[in-house]
Amino acid sequence: MSDTNNPVFQIQRVYLKESSLEQPNSPAILLEQEQPTVDIQLGVNASTVADGMYEVVVTATVQTKIKDRTVFLVEASQAGIFEIRNLPPEQMGPIMGIACPQIVYPYLRGNVADLIQRGGFPPVHLSEINFQAMYEQQQAAQSAEAPAAVQ
Repeated sequence: MSDTNNPVFQIQRVYLKESSLEQPNSPAILLEQEQPTVDIQLGVNASTVADGMYEVVVTATVQTKIKDRTVFLVEASQAGIFEIRNLPPEQMGPIMGIACPQIVYPYLRGNVADLIQRGGFPPVHLSEINFQAMYEQQQAAQSAEAPAAVQ
C-alpha cells in the first residue's frame, strides 16, 4: 500500500510577516486623561506559494483614538506556511479559512499585545475569534453577491 494518497496537513513555519506601530500625536496626546476608544479589525488571506504549500495570513489593525486624534495605530500580519495535500477540494476552503487561522492567530495576539506594550501603553489583548463563524459569514456574503454580479 502506498502512502502517496494519504491526506497531509503540516505546519511548515509560523512567522511575523509585518508589523508597525504609529504614535502620530505623541507626546502631547500621552498627557490626555480621557479614555481612548479602541477599534480592532481582523482579516484572513490565503495564497498558494508552491505545489501543496500555502501561506495563510491573519492581519490585525488596532487603532485607539481620543476624540478624533489617534493615540496609536498598530498593524500586524502573522503568517503560516502549511503543507496541505490529498484533500478533497471541498475541504480546502474550511482548512484555509478556519483551521490554519486558528493556528496562526495566537501568535498574532501575543505579538500585537507585545508591540503595544513596548510602545509604552497597556497591552491590548485581542479576544478569541470563532474562525468558523467568520468563514461562514464570508461564504454567505460571497454567495449573496454572486447572483447580483451575474445579472
